[in-house]
Amino acid sequence: DKQQILKDTTLFFSHSTPNLTMVIPAMDYINEVFVTGMLDEECFNPSIHAAVRLTKKTLNKYYSLMDTSDLYHIMMVLHPHHKLEYFRHTKWEADWIKTA
Repeated sequence: DKQQILKDTTLFFSHSTPNLTMVIPAMDYINEVFVTGMLDEECFNPSIHAAVRLTKKTLNKYYSLMDTSDLYHIMMVLHPHHKLEYFRHTKWEADWIKTA
């Protein structure tokens, strides 16, 4: 259920101070399950589709800004949980992973 995803995300971030290593995977999850899923479903009102498309565009804008951030790459590589696996999981190209 899409509402449960948003509720779980809100509760997760309201119980602690989020940092980039927490926010990035959450953004990925919301983008994959919530936004992309809603764009694929035709049962929603056209105004909902328009809002979701705008949300997807905004998420993509911030993703592209993160790609140019050295801090983002360093933080994800040095995080004990993520390391380079995060970049493999999100299907980065091998050259991009090597650069990170």
